[in-house]
Amino acid sequence: MGTLYGVKRWHYIVLLGLASLGAAYLYLHRQELGLVGSQDSGAAETASANPAEPSAHPVHIIWQTVSRPTDGFKVEMPTDLREVQLPAYNDSGGSDQIDMIYANPSADTTFSVSWADDPPVVRASSRSPEKVLDTARDEALARTQTSLVTESKSASGGFPSRVFTARNVGGGVMDCRLIYAGSRLYMLTAAFPSMGARREQDVTRFFSSFTVLQSSSIPTTLPAASGPRTN
Repeated sequence: MGTLYGVKRWHYIVLLGLASLGAAYLYLHRQELGLVGSQDSGAAETASANPAEPSAHPVHIIWQTVSRPTDGFKVEMPTDLREVQLPAYNDSGGSDQIDMIYANPSADTTFSVSWADDPPVVRASSRSPEKVLDTARDEALARTQTSLVTESKSASGGFPSRVFTARNVGGGVMDCRLIYAGSRLYMLTAAFPSMGARREQDVTRFFSSFTVLQSSSIPTTLPAASGPRTN
């Protein structure tokens, strides 16, 4: 992704109350977004001295099926999967745990799935499905300093879903899918360094493969969002 301007330390943003699952995206991309902390300063200086050109072409992806029944979902993702847990700080100063799995088919391309039960963004939106998705989308756009390009509303297995594409000033592209299943919010993200590095069928495969697995923690009766919107 192109370098973004503004706050230079990613943990400052977290302490200011980052409430959406976009925290996971910021963590993985803190260096290229210019959101590095003091512990990352050496790596940042090295990257500045030896800047890497963003990929101009899509990379070849080897897909695998990832089944996470205890986390309530199944999805296809690139191989070499990794897992991390991140904090999402709330207005009261406490923190909630965000779980995330991600894969990097290239150094500057990332596919990820983040999720949390009743995260701050859900509570702040009074658990209203449309408001939750609107707030999570706006939070992700604001924290990554990207602009909305397209957006559509749908339902994933009967659960309200929002799909949107955003770009930053450096030409980086971020495709996101938000799914609100019961009290759980999922965020799927595919991030590319340029539009030329993005392959539509890869994004479609990733998003379409995601299935919410029924569990006692995810009720099946939630209103579905509807109606496309494109900016």
